[in-house]
Amino acid sequence: MSATLFCNKCGAQNDAAAQFCSRCGAAFTTPASTSEAATASSVPGATAVPPGYAAPGYVTATPYPAYAAGVHYGGFWIRVVATIIDAVIVRAVLFPVKAAFGLGGLAAGGFDGYSLHRGFALPYLIFGGGILVVLTLGASWLYEAFMESSSYQATLGKMIFGMKVTDLYGNRISFARATGRHFGKIVSGLLLCIGFIMVGFTERKQGLHDMMAGTLVRKS
Repeated sequence: MSATLFCNKCGAQNDAAAQFCSRCGAAFTTPASTSEAATASSVPGATAVPPGYAAPGYVTATPYPAYAAGVHYGGFWIRVVATIIDAVIVRAVLFPVKAAFGLGGLAAGGFDGYSLHRGFALPYLIFGGGILVVLTLGASWLYEAFMESSSYQATLGKMIFGMKVTDLYGNRISFARATGRHFGKIVSGLLLCIGFIMVGFTERKQGLHDMMAGTLVRKS
């Protein structure tokens, strides 16, 4: 029988390898010992009882460790500031590329009067602006997904404030999950930004995109 953990704070059932409760985020200490459970099950007449309950004639074992210090999460405003920092970093990296290919001029519809006079401004605007949007969106996605799925578990903006992105058990997330979290922000933004505002009101400071991807933003 595979061992399970029951959170000492909310009572939720978790996988034995979990470091944090999947419901309330409480941190587990050491993995629960299965030797006590095995001993209890081997005693004739022993009856399984709820965790922590003791009564005459019952053999009990505690299937969850003691509750450790509470886990802290990144709040709404600190994550807003971290996002602004990341946006500045991405655009600063892209600036030399834009300058080298003259994309700024294209996005402005062309700088020279000849192009404006000949009616080339609109094609320049569409082409240059489109390239700028694709570059910015692609760079933001790769930057965020690679950084949050790396050993750092955070973008530079989050690292400044001691935050990490984890799964519900406190583990490092994959590139695919980081990608899902990134594009889930589109949904959070489309709903009048309510998905982002949820960070300030949910118990574990999760935005809609965090809930969709099954992630947490922990703060040390």
